[in-house]
Amino acid sequence: MDTDLRRAAVAALRELARCDDFRDRADAGHGLAGFAGMREAVEPLLGLVLDRDDTFVTRRTAEGLLRRLDKAGLAIVASALAVADDNHADWIRTAVVDVFSACPDDLDEALRLCAELSDDADDHVARGARRLHCGLAEIAGPSRS
Repeated sequence: MDTDLRRAAVAALRELARCDDFRDRADAGHGLAGFAGMREAVEPLLGLVLDRDDTFVTRRTAEGLLRRLDKAGLAIVASALAVADDNHADWIRTAVVDVFSACPDDLDEALRLCAELSDDADDHVARGARRLHCGLAEIAGPSRS
């Protein structure tokens, strides 16, 4: 793995995340999701999930993070969900439904990871993970949650 190239990619995507055009920010969020495990990607990803100007950016970034199906992506979505206003929370939930409705195995893994993250030392992550777990449990239904 080439750390220098990965840092350069994150730096370029961080610049794109600051653009005025919502499509640029949505593409930045989608691209940065692949680097969610890198410390320097976390802050811009949180900002994009909670984009103040366009919820398309919220949805596209959240979908990219959720599709990672790992703690790094879910922790960022959970952290954002903990502080999201109702509008952003609705679009995050829409992304959750879109990503996890079709694949029961992915849903089960997401439920497991959210249960682990609900005890995270970061209060935002823990609180958001509990909210996210509840949303996933609704998709799973009573027999699997």
